[in-house]
Amino acid sequence: MIASNGGEGKAIKPSAPIKIAVFASGSGSNFQALAEAVQAGKINAKIELVVCDKPSAYVLERARSFEVETYTFTPKSYPTREAYEEEIVANLQERGIDLIVMAGYMRLVTSVLVEPYYGRMINVHPALLPAFPGINGIGQALEYGAKITGATVHFVDGGTDTGPIIAQQAVEIRDQDTLETLGARIQQAEYELLPKVVGWIAEDRVRLNGRKVTINN
Repeated sequence: MIASNGGEGKAIKPSAPIKIAVFASGSGSNFQALAEAVQAGKINAKIELVVCDKPSAYVLERARSFEVETYTFTPKSYPTREAYEEEIVANLQERGIDLIVMAGYMRLVTSVLVEPYYGRMINVHPALLPAFPGINGIGQALEYGAKITGATVHFVDGGTDTGPIIAQQAVEIRDQDTLETLGARIQQAEYELLPKVVGWIAEDRVRLNGRKVTINN
């Protein structure tokens, strides 16, 4: 995977397992799906670190069950977002992290984190972007009356779910759907899509050129 648009990210070499840091704020079910795929040998990678802004989040328990180290912080303890991101970036660089996976990380990010990792930082979102970005993408789709929604994995560019799209998986919205029923099916789509995309990146198959992303065979 090669960064573009002035990003400083380095190419990922597929011969060695890529080093991943997962950012999460909640239960960590997407982390679980990714960690299981790595553990099963489906992805040539190692999850080195889970970064979490909520010391009580359940994702930290999941990380410990996979023997993955964790880094927690309390945003209110820092004067600015940039201040805690500087600390995070130093930690990532010390560990030689190749890829950041945002999996339910509920913090806006700044250029401090985006610039050194542009083209090497991805996010999973519960909608078919560019439709329904931001919070409550599932509820937005239901309220709008959309017939199809789904899951998107995209590069992070510092905007709110505005980065180049890598892959998407559609989910039909049924007439009787609620937030819970639709959300459950979208989560299943995310559990399939995110490990698949990370696997492509680990195999050096993803190419980013401007806003266009291609997947090599």
